[in-house]
Amino acid sequence: MSCSSSKVVKDSPRSSSDLAEALEDLSGQYFITDVSANLTNKKFARDVDGVIERAQNAGVKKIIVSGTNIQSSKEALRLTRIFPDYIYCAAGIHPNEAKSWDDDMEASLREILSNPECVAVGQCGLDYAKKFSEPAEQKEVLNKQLKIAAELKMPILICEREAHEDLIEILKNNIHNLPEIIIHSFCGKVSELNTYLSFGCYISLTGSIWKDKSEDGLKKILEDQMIPLDRLLMESDSPYMYPNTRASHIPASIKETFTEKSLSFLHRYCTFQRNEPCSLPVTVELIAAHYKTKPDEVALQTTFCAMKLFGLN
Repeated sequence: MSCSSSKVVKDSPRSSSDLAEALEDLSGQYFITDVSANLTNKKFARDVDGVIERAQNAGVKKIIVSGTNIQSSKEALRLTRIFPDYIYCAAGIHPNEAKSWDDDMEASLREILSNPECVAVGQCGLDYAKKFSEPAEQKEVLNKQLKIAAELKMPILICEREAHEDLIEILKNNIHNLPEIIIHSFCGKVSELNTYLSFGCYISLTGSIWKDKSEDGLKKILEDQMIPLDRLLMESDSPYMYPNTRASHIPASIKETFTEKSLSFLHRYCTFQRNEPCSLPVTVELIAAHYKTKPDEVALQTTFCAMKLFGLN
């Protein structure tokens, strides 16, 4: 895949020496970018200001709010105006909404994407678990959004549930004109991960990594450090994907690495019913423990990756 550029002015690419210097300057601090939070969800209707403040205090320096239809994409764009240079947005049509696609919807989507605060297409993809839209409709709408992303040179957030083979077939069919692809909330198997990486995809992890007990899924992927840090992104997927730090299957040696500050944000402000971006530090700490490195390094390297990919200021 070729490196894409969005309409937001990009910083010059960071060199390894830049990264090393930043890591030294920020030692012990977190510099996290949340690449997909659903802050337009009605669960945040009354206190989004507080959610943003807690995220900032927890070390979440940038948030991309993703849309799933025209209305939520417009609302995500509105939030970028309220919190400039902190919130950015993605605009797309989720596969559950694919049956509603028409020319007017495409025109509205393109209008939202034309704004400089909009840095990605998405969420879109294939979801065969619920099938609110027929698979044929989902594939058609995903193909249309892939073409839009390629035309506009924008990255695209793709979700996939129980549709891996069909998604790979679509990627193969578009191999010569693919935008940069982020696999949103990845929770698949080792073989699926390897296929996505072979296409040059970025892998975005959420609180789902706390739940996996399988021998061929996220647990093994983390244990064997299978995702290169320059392909790894972090997302809260708020209000979903609550990180359950109390899960019994998490080894005590891993739990010992969690900081009191990160646990405090999680347990004071987040629940199974409503996760927040301020929960991301504990997920960073879990990944760092598996990768045998410092959490601030994971946070900063994934943020550099996000800033380059999305062209964030």
